[in-house]
Amino acid sequence: MEQILDTAEELFSKHGLHGVTLKDVAQRVGVHHTLMNYYFQDKKKLFDAVFARRAVVTSTRRMQVLDEYDEATRGKPTIEGALRAFLDTDLDLYIEGGARWKNYGALSAQVANTPEWGAELMDQHFDPVVLRLIGLLKRALPDCPEEDIFWGYHFVTGALLLTLARTGRIDKLSGGRCKSDDFDQVKKRMARFMAGGFRAVCGK
Repeated sequence: MEQILDTAEELFSKHGLHGVTLKDVAQRVGVHHTLMNYYFQDKKKLFDAVFARRAVVTSTRRMQVLDEYDEATRGKPTIEGALRAFLDTDLDLYIEGGARWKNYGALSAQVANTPEWGAELMDQHFDPVVLRLIGLLKRALPDCPEEDIFWGYHFVTGALLLTLARTGRIDKLSGGRCKSDDFDQVKKRMARFMAGGFRAVCGK
């Protein structure tokens, strides 16, 4: 089953939901396609299983770190501290997890940018941990209008998902100085950059 999910994850990350068939996955794994139909009623069921497998890992890990950060700061979070707990914890998974986690990151970027059914998947798996971050940011910025905090998160998640997509565009634009898969460099900059954005929008 893990081999099936890993293979499907790689194919979906490159070709999307509509560019892959159950038969494609079966052929790559080296099993008969009827086995795929036995485990998964259709391609969307397989896709959902692939997405859910790592979603629970990243959302659980981030929620734990956000809770630990909240406790460590005794209910007085900072903007950058909250963002680091959320962003750095997720980036560490892609740094430590190798190619399979990077495939999942690219897949997540696709899902988040597919309004027809992707938003529902994101809501289902990530709303609790996102709202936990929002709660910390509200405490770090008590005078900031709530809508500005939500817009700020919108910009944060957009930058994170573009990073996870690893399009290679920054490689070309920078003449090779920056690499789209260099998540260590992203981690050094993203939370600090986004914290500055929150302070600017909220007038801090």
